Amino acid sequence: MKVLISSSLISLMLLLGGCQSAYYGAMEKMGYHKRDIMVDRVKDAQASQQDAQKQFSSALAEMQALLHHDGGDLEEAYNKAKDEYESAQSAADRVSDRINKVESVADALFDEWQDEIGEISKASLRQKSQSKLNQTQKSYTQMLKSMRRAESKMAPVLTAMKDNMLFLKHNLNAQTIASIKGEFANLQTDISSLMKEMNRSIDESNKFIAHMEP
Repeated sequence: MKVLISSSLISLMLLLGGCQSAYYGAMEKMGYHKRDIMVDRVKDAQASQQDAQKQFSSALAEMQALLHHDGGDLEEAYNKAKDEYESAQSAADRVSDRINKVESVADALFDEWQDEIGEISKASLRQKSQSKLNQTQKSYTQMLKSMRRAESKMAPVLTAMKDNMLFLKHNLNAQTIASIKGEFANLQTDISSLMKEMNRSIDESNKFIAHMEP
């Protein structure tokens, strides 16, 4: 469960953010352990993926509207498509940032867990804790791989979007628009594949969260 943090403590966390060990130590003193942070960061990564899905869908819709433009201000339609592409790029950046944060806290959590297992004197308890750690790491690895696969599919889609937008920018007319319709068909396929991969990643995240939460 998330802990409510006052504005002064948030400022403290930001100052400590440059040193992860100090940050985690300060959070733990408030009863907010690495396990809690990890679950919250996985949920944040999920939310960023869901937002990215919406942004990529919006960008696709605006590009589709541009390619089927049949009157009105062509430049206005182009600008809408460009804005949506830029929003998709920002959403993709947030996904990568949040996955990196998940990975960071996971490394800290698993290192701490392994160290603490070594401090357990009773063999049966030590074995049970090691087994739980191994299961958690396995679940985490599956989730992270799925997150990274989905992340890797964003870059080529964004590159294709950027190529199309720059090509249109240099010669914005009906003939130029018609010439990239084949490229757009490929883009639709790539975005559909991206959406499916993100859904798989979100499903893996749900499995991991269920494993972590009591």
